[in-house]
Amino acid sequence: MNKRAAEIAAMVGGRLVGNGELVIDGVAGLAEATASQISFLGNKKYIPQVPLSKAGIVFLPEQYSGEVNPDTVCIYVKDPSAAFSMVVDFFAPAPIPFPAGVHPTAIVADDVTVAPSVFIGPNVVIEPGVKIGENCVICAGSYIGHKAVLGDDCLIHPNVVIRDRSILGNKVAIHSGTTVGSDGFGYIPGATGHTKIPQVGIVQIDDDVEIGANVTIDRARFGRTWIKEGAKLDNLVHVAHNAIIGRYCFIVAQVGIAGSTELGDRVVAAGQAGFSGHIYVGEGTTVMGQAGVSKDTGAGEVLFGTPAIPRKEFAKQALSIKKISRLEAEIKTLKSVVSELLEK
Repeated sequence: MNKRAAEIAAMVGGRLVGNGELVIDGVAGLAEATASQISFLGNKKYIPQVPLSKAGIVFLPEQYSGEVNPDTVCIYVKDPSAAFSMVVDFFAPAPIPFPAGVHPTAIVADDVTVAPSVFIGPNVVIEPGVKIGENCVICAGSYIGHKAVLGDDCLIHPNVVIRDRSILGNKVAIHSGTTVGSDGFGYIPGATGHTKIPQVGIVQIDDDVEIGANVTIDRARFGRTWIKEGAKLDNLVHVAHNAIIGRYCFIVAQVGIAGSTELGDRVVAAGQAGFSGHIYVGEGTTVMGQAGVSKDTGAGEVLFGTPAIPRKEFAKQALSIKKISRLEAEIKTLKSVVSELLEK
C-alpha cells in the first residue's frame, strides 16, 4: 500500500517540511530505511543517525533542530513513536484469517460449549465442561483444561496451556509456551521429605489482558490468583499463587512475583525485578530493573536497588559510595600529617 507524504502528515496531525507528493510504501528503522520508507526518531541516542538516514520521511519531535538529510521529508510531531505506530498499522500485512470451525485433528469433549464463531486449530485439546465465547481463536497444539471459561474475542496462540477451572474475560491474548493455572509452589518441609499442600484455587484473568510467551501463572492455594483488567505481562514472567496484579500494570520480562503479593493499579515492574511474598505495592509505583521489593510500598514511588528503596535515597547512597575513595585519600593525608606532628 502507498501513501503520499502529505497524506501521512494529515493522518498523524504533523507539520510537513519537504515534498508532500513523495510516495511511501513501507516502514523501517533510521539505519535501514530507504527512500520509499518512513522512519522516526524516538530516542535521543539515535540523533546522530538522522542526517545519515536515507529514509524518504522521518518523524521528528516538534522541538528538533538538528541536521537532516536534505533528501528527506520531515514531519514534526509531538510524539514520533506514537505517530510511527499509526503508520505501521497502515502498512502492516493484513491479519491472518481464522475462519470459524474445528480442525479435524482437534479433540473437543462432547459437553463443551463453543460459540459458532470460534476457530479451533490442529491438535487442540479441549476437556469436558469448557465454555468458549464468541470469536475466540484457539491455535494449534493448545490445551484447555476441565471447566475452564473463555470470554469473547480471546486469542490463544499455539502451544498454550490453560488449566482446569481457569477463568478468562473478553479480549484476552496469551502467547506461545505460557501456562495458566499450574499448581502453586506449596509444601510442608519434613526431615524425610516434603508434603505437598493442595492447590485448589483458580486463576482469573480479566478483560483486555495480554500475556507474553513462556509466562507461568500459578493457581491459588485457595481463592484466586488474579490478573486485573488491562494488565500487560511480558515474556518469562512468573506469577505465584494468590498474587494479584492490578489494572493496567506493566510487568516486563523475567519479573518474579511471589505468593500473595498484590500490585496496585498501574504498577510498572521493569526487567528482572522481584517481589517477595505477602506484600502490597502501591498504585502507580515504578520498580526499576533488577530491584528487589521486600516490604509494602506507598503509592507513586520510584524504587531502585535490592532491597528496593526510593529514588532519592538510592541516589544519596550512590553519591556517598562515590565519595569513599576521595575520603580515603583525605584520611591517608591526615594520618600522615598527624604522624609528622606527633614526631615533632
